[in-house]
Amino acid sequence: MTSTVVFAPGGYRYIPAVFQYSGGVAAEDGFELERARFTRPVPLPEAFHAVEAHLEAIGRPITAFAQCELRSPKPFSDQGFIDFNKLYVATLERWGIYKDGVNPVARTNVCPVYSEPPAPSMLAFTYTVPTPKTARRTFMLAGGGDARPGSQPYNERIVRFGDTSPEGLREKVVYVIEEMERRLKMLGFDWQDAVSTQAYTVQNIGHLVGEELARRGAMEAGLVWYYARPPVIGLEYEMDVRGTARELIV
Repeated sequence: MTSTVVFAPGGYRYIPAVFQYSGGVAAEDGFELERARFTRPVPLPEAFHAVEAHLEAIGRPITAFAQCELRSPKPFSDQGFIDFNKLYVATLERWGIYKDGVNPVARTNVCPVYSEPPAPSMLAFTYTVPTPKTARRTFMLAGGGDARPGSQPYNERIVRFGDTSPEGLREKVVYVIEEMERRLKMLGFDWQDAVSTQAYTVQNIGHLVGEELARRGAMEAGLVWYYARPPVIGLEYEMDVRGTARELIV
């Protein structure tokens, strides 16, 4: 099992994953994670400026930036996703966070079917703030979809590719839930520590909410179901899990 890595300039540790994002983050001792949400998605160039201004206003370094939630107009092709991610990490590199293909920042990027943004945008972001050591431990998992890891094209890695039957969806959903559980365990948490659980899909997963989510204790605080598609063509189901200390609107 891959171990977590401490990103000392940010005050958090992360699960190594791919160049565009980490698998999740957890605050180190002496810090906690705080989530800020815009009233509506903000185009990425403006959002990055807003993040810089917010962190400066509260006296935090830009390296405290630990996670973000993006919204895109429609799912990308494989190559389109790579191209977008290269542009995205350029800002993290300028901020001194991304370096040599290593990215500690967790991320969720999904595509709303209604009220879709005209361009890739940011809905929310999470960062570390100092706190007494007695504070509740906090974390944020990155969005995870129904594709196995690897370098092959997505259509070769997607679980039950093209199958949205009830049992096809079950296999997809179970795969993603188990990945969330793996990440929680790596960071030292479980479902009891979740403040909020999110699902992103346009498929009917109603028959799975009780049998696969509630039964595991994955939604004691409820389930937020976004009518949105994952970011790459062919993906059908994505999840993330939050365990922040507090959330605010900016």
